[in-house]
Amino acid sequence: MFTGIIEEMGTVKSIRKSANSAILTIGATKVLEETKIGDSIAVNGICLTVTEIESQFFKADVMHETLRRSSLNNLKTGSRVNLERAMAANGRFGGHIVSGHVDGVGTIAKIEKDDNAIWYTIKTAPTILKYIVEKGSITIDGISLTVAKVSNENFAISAIPHTVQVTILKDKKVGDVVNLENDIIGKYVERLLSFGGDVVDGHNQSLKNNESSDNKQTKSHSGITMEFLSKHGFWRNV
Repeated sequence: MFTGIIEEMGTVKSIRKSANSAILTIGATKVLEETKIGDSIAVNGICLTVTEIESQFFKADVMHETLRRSSLNNLKTGSRVNLERAMAANGRFGGHIVSGHVDGVGTIAKIEKDDNAIWYTIKTAPTILKYIVEKGSITIDGISLTVAKVSNENFAISAIPHTVQVTILKDKKVGDVVNLENDIIGKYVERLLSFGGDVVDGHNQSLKNNESSDNKQTKSHSGITMEFLSKHGFWRNV
């Protein structure tokens, strides 16, 4: 698990591509501290396993599914990337829950300066937009950011100067493709709602078998409906 707080920017030293996979060599320093072969490092928000490590770089395999779903296929030698090690058990939870499994990509449609902040408007697919809510969290190229605006076609974030300077946001321009990971809580809620009131665990099932029919009917309704979630800003139809 990651937090979306970038530790350093690394540089792609080489990319060895085969038909449907690749091996990345990434130059870095800070994220290599205490890192071992088999550990996870998020590269532009994508959880990759370290397969080789030296004092100034590490290597990681990239599978076909990862290349298909993300912007890693657009990397080239010299590209800068956001890096974060997996969260330590005794570490601070500075961002939000980030799995490192991207949901898809978006395209930067607009970049605007607003006093000391910079607004990035990102266009993406409805399948991703439906999980995005104003004031909620979104991961962009591994960076934990707060959604400032959202519409049926795009969403926008406002980044402070520090975030821009210590991440690859400062290299981005209109038309660039970025990796996106939705807040995982929304996806779990959607999955649970898809089963309605019929799915219960073994313990609850045992209890239900011993209840009267009236109590069964009461227990089967959680009170959480699509209308409830929409009213309170947890669901959007796009």
